[in-house]
Amino acid sequence: MLLNGSIIEKHNEQRMRRHQLKLASLKDEFSQTEQIIQQVAAFQVAIPSWALGTGGTRFGRFSGGGEPRSLEEKMEDIGLLHQLNRSSGAISLHIPWDIPQDPAAIRQLAQEYGLKFDAVNSNTFQDQPGQTLSYKFGSLQHVDKNVRKQAINHNIQVIQQGVELGSKAITVWLSDGSCFPGQLNFRGAFERTLESLGEIYQALPSDWKIFIEYKAFEPNFYSMTVGDWGQSLLYASKLGPKAYTLVDLGHHLPNANIEQIVALLLMEGKLAGFHFNDSKYGDDDLTVGSINPYQLFLIFNELVEGMNARNMNHVTDLGWMIDASHNVKDPLEDLMQSVEAILVAYAQALLIDTPALKEAQEANDVVRCQEILQAAFRTDLRPLVAEARIRNGGALEPLELFRSEAIRTSLIKKRGEKSVATGL
Repeated sequence: MLLNGSIIEKHNEQRMRRHQLKLASLKDEFSQTEQIIQQVAAFQVAIPSWALGTGGTRFGRFSGGGEPRSLEEKMEDIGLLHQLNRSSGAISLHIPWDIPQDPAAIRQLAQEYGLKFDAVNSNTFQDQPGQTLSYKFGSLQHVDKNVRKQAINHNIQVIQQGVELGSKAITVWLSDGSCFPGQLNFRGAFERTLESLGEIYQALPSDWKIFIEYKAFEPNFYSMTVGDWGQSLLYASKLGPKAYTLVDLGHHLPNANIEQIVALLLMEGKLAGFHFNDSKYGDDDLTVGSINPYQLFLIFNELVEGMNARNMNHVTDLGWMIDASHNVKDPLEDLMQSVEAILVAYAQALLIDTPALKEAQEANDVVRCQEILQAAFRTDLRPLVAEARIRNGGALEPLELFRSEAIRTSLIKKRGEKSVATGL
C-alpha cells in the first residue's frame, strides 16, 4: 500500500523549520555538505525478500501480523519502504521462497514501485518439498555426485530466473561443512565444491557476477566448507573474473577485524559487496548499527577510501544489501532503521578529512589519526541524510510517519493477524 503523496508533503511541511535549522548549522560548519547530500541521495540499499516477515529462532517465532503472503505483497512493502526513505529501490529475491510465476508481470510491478532486482539468492541449505535428494550432508560438497548435480542445477535455474527479472548477480551461500572431526575430508570437500561452483560459473551470462558468501560456523560446528573470507577469496580467484567474495557482517568470529578484511578484498578487486546486519555474540542478524555503529563507520571509512583510490562508482560497483531477521520488531520499522544507519555511516565516512588522515598516518601521529576519525563519527549527520531523502521525494522522518499513519494496522486489516511471510 503506497501513501498519497500529499501525506508525505504535509508531514515534511510540519517539520521543515526544525530540519532547516539543523541543516544550516552543519552547512555553516562543513564546506562539503552539499557533496555529501548528493552522494547520499544517489545511494541505494537492496532489501531482501526474506526480511519482510518476522524472523525467529529454533525456539519459536512470533508473527507481528500483516505479513506479506506472496512475492507481490513483499514488493508492495518494499515499494512503501522506498516511498518513505527513497533509498530502498532494489529487491533481492530468495529462490525458491519467492519464485515469480509471471516474470514479465513481476517486472512491470517492480517498475510501478520504482524497484529494480538486485542479486538473486539460491538455497541449498535446506530440503524443499518434493526434493529428490537430501542436503543433510552437504550440497555442492556432497560425496554423492547426484546430490551435487541437483544443487548445481538449482543454482543454474536461479540464474535463469534472475535473467528474466533483470538481475545481474547470484549469491551462493553454502551451509556445507561437518559437525565432527573425521566426518569430512577437507581437501576433498574443497575440490568438489570448487568443481560444482565451476559449473555454475560457466552458466553465468557474460554480464553477470557470482557472489560467494562465507560463514565461520553454523549450521555445522566443526568445519564450514566456505568458512572465512580467505576460503571465499580462494574460490573466487580460482573461478575467474566474474567471481567475488560477499561479506556478511554477522558471519565472523567475535572481534574479527571486518574493516581490514574489507580493505584487502577491495584492494584485490574481489569485494562483491555486503549483507548488512549487526551482532553481539554471533550471527545474530540484528538491525544494522544497533550494536556496534563505530565498526560500521570504520568499514565505510575503508570503503570510501578504497573505492576512491580505484575510481569506483559508490552506487553501482558494489552490492549493498541488508540481511536481517529477528523475532521482536516490526520488519518494516527495522528496515527503516537499518537503511538509516547505513546512510549515516556512509555520510560520516564521506566527512572524514582524508588528506589530513593520510598525513597523520605518514607521521605516525596515532593520536591525530584517532581524533580525525572520531570527529567525523561523533558528528550528527542525520540532517544531511534527511535532506537527501527530502530532495528525492521521501519523508523527513519515515519511521514517525509510518507510525502516525498506523500502516501496520492497515496491513493487518488487509492481510490478517496470523499471516506468515513466504519462506518463513
